Amino acid sequence: MIKILFVCHGNICRSPMAEFVLKDIVQKENQKDNFHIASAATSTEEIGNPVHQGTRNKLREVGISTAGKYAVQMKKSDYAKYDYLIGMDEWNIRNMNRIAGGDPEHKICRLLDFSTNARDIADPWYTGNFETTYSDIVEGCHAFLETLQRQKKIR
Repeated sequence: MIKILFVCHGNICRSPMAEFVLKDIVQKENQKDNFHIASAATSTEEIGNPVHQGTRNKLREVGISTAGKYAVQMKKSDYAKYDYLIGMDEWNIRNMNRIAGGDPEHKICRLLDFSTNARDIADPWYTGNFETTYSDIVEGCHAFLETLQRQKKIR
């Protein structure tokens, strides 16, 4: 089983969007049993809060629910628990490394580092643009799965 933790600043916009998008993709590809997918924050600002309304609305448009998800913070122990710790931007990566105490196994990366156009995913909490964030996350999730297929980690 491949264990993935998506991480952003507050765990209310980008990382839960990535969590539920990837869960939806692997469900549709009959790969659900091969994955454990979760998300967390680098900060404590939103802990216990539900997914941001903009993320919920965007995902609802495409038939994806975020029911039951509340913001949690990444813990140092998550580094050992997960195979991939995937952040949304360089700021997340710095904070993830700080929380984990480093990245000796090279598990920490940005989601769009798997795509042919590596870049940060803009935070829609600031931009208000949940559509662009969604498009970037879909691109990153598909690129991530293609990478796993090339590496023969999934079929």
